[in-house]
Amino acid sequence: MIGRGDPPVIRRHDSGDTVSEAQYSACGQYRYALTRIWQPDAPRLLWVMLNPSTASELRNDPTVARCENRARAGGFGGFRVVNLFAFRATAPADLRRAADPTGPDNDAAIATAATWAYVILCAWGMHGDWQGRGAAVAARLRRAGHALHHLGLTQAGAPRHPLYLPRATPMQPWTGADPATQG
Repeated sequence: MIGRGDPPVIRRHDSGDTVSEAQYSACGQYRYALTRIWQPDAPRLLWVMLNPSTASELRNDPTVARCENRARAGGFGGFRVVNLFAFRATAPADLRRAADPTGPDNDAAIATAATWAYVILCAWGMHGDWQGRGAAVAARLRRAGHALHHLGLTQAGAPRHPLYLPRATPMQPWTGADPATQG
């Protein structure tokens, strides 16, 4: 990955049926990508969410568990999670206190992940409008020719976060040119 920071620290774990990989900053404050692959030749799903919490190459947090369940149920062979902000925090308030919540290598990680994936699913929720990141990342991905999807939109037009959505919520194309546009 090409970026502005020190080379990322990549940690891998093979559980026997799933290979996991996490890319962290050298300082450990940022997680740029988290990948799980159980069927290497099948299509891959990319989740673009708000910020990383506690999930690692060794364990899921509730959100990543939900992402994995959806990916498996959807027939994907793996998924990767990237985020608008790479700073690891369990609450949006902690994220807002960070000196550099995005992280020096985050945009490069998002761009790399987008070329890796078969489907890109945006799911950052209502806090993605902070610092204009949701709109900027969506626009950058669209300019690069990537089709975006969502699991529903908030009243403000942001792609809903997956944690509290029913499992049967369908994935839909996000056709609006602007993240605030419904559709």
